[in-house]
Amino acid sequence: MKKIKLKIRILIRLFKDLISGNYFRFSKKDKSNSVFNFIYTISQEVKPSETFENKLYNIQTASIKINDCILFPGQVFSFWKIVGNPNGDFKFSRSIIDGKLSEEKGGGLCQVSGIIYHLSILFGLDIIERFNHSIDIYTDDSRFTPLGTDATVVYGYKDLRLRNNFAFSIKFKIEIEDSILTIKLLSKQALIQKKLKFEINETDKLKVVSVVDENLRKVNESIYKIG
Repeated sequence: MKKIKLKIRILIRLFKDLISGNYFRFSKKDKSNSVFNFIYTISQEVKPSETFENKLYNIQTASIKINDCILFPGQVFSFWKIVGNPNGDFKFSRSIIDGKLSEEKGGGLCQVSGIIYHLSILFGLDIIERFNHSIDIYTDDSRFTPLGTDATVVYGYKDLRLRNNFAFSIKFKIEIEDSILTIKLLSKQALIQKKLKFEINETDKLKVVSVVDENLRKVNESIYKIG
């Protein structure tokens, strides 16, 4: 039954992509040998866990596929269009599913989608689709990215999608060395980094995080259950 629902969701999404025209705008492999003049970088730690080695493998496998792609002006980056079904090339690692920790194929990929999203909002890319995690399981000591910059991805259900809204090509390059995950945004022209402010309102059960830029424009709002 679960597989049938997944296939239906994938077909519905395909239909919507065809109607919207996004199907013809998805990024492709970079065959242009493009030269980029500017590089912008952020890094995160991959925290130790019982499935640490599998998580590293999943991150490396996804990164190779993402690094092959380029975003020409107007093209759309779709995490799952590039990475593919996690039941294929990936290993079991820790994931948060329906607010609970479990081990799933492709576990840990949310750190890849999250660091892409974080870099994207820093430099003003057009975010088409992004979902925050439903629950905040981290403490300030264990957190590897600011709350409000995560982007959960679930194959067939939740994707990370962004559009290159610049008049020139850009490209993501992801590297992992030891336990440090680094992403680079390569650009043909100079970009301006936004100064983001994180406003957190907390109740007994929820955290509401609003991310605003230096002009006090809201970048996103994320609501988390407190784990």
